[in-house]
Amino acid sequence: MDSTKYGIGYYTAPGTHIKWAQKDHIEKAPSWCSVDLRDGNQSLIIPMSLAEKLEFYKTLLKVGFKEIEVGFPAASETEYEFLRKIIDEKLIPSDVTVQVLTQCREHIIRRTFEAVRGAPSAIIHFYNSTSYAQREQVFRMSKEEIKKIAVDGAKLVKKLANEYEGNFRFEYSPESFTGTEPEFALEVVNAVLDILEPSETNNVIINLPVTVEMSSPHVYASQIEYMSENMKYREFVTISSHPHNDRGTGVADAELALLAGADRIEGTLFGNGERTGNVDIVTLAMNLYSHGVDPGLDFSDMPSIVGVYEECTRMHVYERTPYAGALVFAAFSGSHQDAIAKGMKWRAEKSLHRWTVPYLPIDPADVNRTYDADVIRVNSQSGKGGIGYLLETTYGYVLPAKMREDFSYACKDLSDVEHRELKVDDILEVFKTRYFATGHPIAIDNINFTKKEDKVTGEVTFVRDGVKTKIFASGNGSIDVISNALKAYTGKTYHLDEYTEHSMRGSGSKSIAAAYIGIREGDGPIVWGAGLNTDIIHASGDALISAFNNMIGR
Repeated sequence: MDSTKYGIGYYTAPGTHIKWAQKDHIEKAPSWCSVDLRDGNQSLIIPMSLAEKLEFYKTLLKVGFKEIEVGFPAASETEYEFLRKIIDEKLIPSDVTVQVLTQCREHIIRRTFEAVRGAPSAIIHFYNSTSYAQREQVFRMSKEEIKKIAVDGAKLVKKLANEYEGNFRFEYSPESFTGTEPEFALEVVNAVLDILEPSETNNVIINLPVTVEMSSPHVYASQIEYMSENMKYREFVTISSHPHNDRGTGVADAELALLAGADRIEGTLFGNGERTGNVDIVTLAMNLYSHGVDPGLDFSDMPSIVGVYEECTRMHVYERTPYAGALVFAAFSGSHQDAIAKGMKWRAEKSLHRWTVPYLPIDPADVNRTYDADVIRVNSQSGKGGIGYLLETTYGYVLPAKMREDFSYACKDLSDVEHRELKVDDILEVFKTRYFATGHPIAIDNINFTKKEDKVTGEVTFVRDGVKTKIFASGNGSIDVISNALKAYTGKTYHLDEYTEHSMRGSGSKSIAAAYIGIREGDGPIVWGAGLNTDIIHASGDALISAFNNMIGR
């Protein structure tokens, strides 16, 4: 690798243009234009068919895009046919504007107007490259010659707009803007605007694309601010940004452009596009959403949108793609799981509206993701907090803290041995197998109690190898009676370290009680058991016998 062959290929704006740096957040959403059906489509190995483009188009409408670049109709027959289909079959809603792209070449502009004739609302987006490298290497033209291409294009689109049926608006892009001297870009743009004559009834879009990312985002922001402050007819011009992602900072380019004066963003769902792609509109819009700004786009069913995208484009949304990837809300780390679980509990206890849960920038439910399947994920790296949270929220078992720790090790050991992630039903199976040990080798067949003053006596019938044995015992409560009877029956001694219970569901006589008991033999570890019954005494007895069976089994 030889870095000496690289240098600065961009041009900074003259003067100081850093007002954008004084702003700490974007206050309102821009207007959005999806270029999935043009820029995103042309970058696919297999471009979308007519049917696929139509399905994708309908998804974009459902999301809420009001401006959609539907193609480069002069480039291919499919592009042309798709545009004619949505016009002729009246598939363009009254509040939606379609956009078409054309180079500043006469025959292509004329073909474009033929394709878009009769459109209820259309943006004619024309462009030519203005960068130093393209002027020198590709076109081998002077600045004046390059400017003339833009001006001639503006004259022709203005002329044809008056000749063809339809409602037309204009957009001009100095392509390769980031590689163009800002003073020259401004000169070309102003010359185009003089032809198009923006006014209160003739708003013109000037698109300043990051055709190739060449600089850090702050340089682009200063270029946008320079253009915004010096452009003619500014009050009647919409400044648009179309960032690509060559340096991986397309979202940052777009956000800083908005702070610097841009009004509009062109991009694609999930950032598909030429080379490293376009700006990811999902990420950009959801970033605004996470700061309390309504983006004006509806991503409330993100999995469905991902499904249509993957089906139509044959592309894959990477698992770590912000907001949309399969794993972006997933917490495998024990400390992360514990913080999320406690944050969710805090939110419920305080009845909070504002979202402040640690590690989750937005509520996964807002994009139709579920907590059990998407947030707390269990593998060998997980912790007791997350595993216990899943068991509680999914199945209703609220384990004591020390039991949660024991249970988490059992789950992690299984994940480690089988080298796989555990699903919630796997977790339940581990819990039942490990703690509901009521039948082997010892079971309780029947319990009867009598109470005299402060003393409780009882008759407990144990079963082992099919043989029933009645044991009489007394104690200061039902659990004490069962425990004393068990010790007498087996001849073993132990300490009852912990006992908790809670109602699982229902109410009154139909409610189900869960009980958890931890016992210790001598200086050994605590061994746990669980019981579940409509009668809390029987649930407690089952928990004790399960713990005892686990103890002698060890």
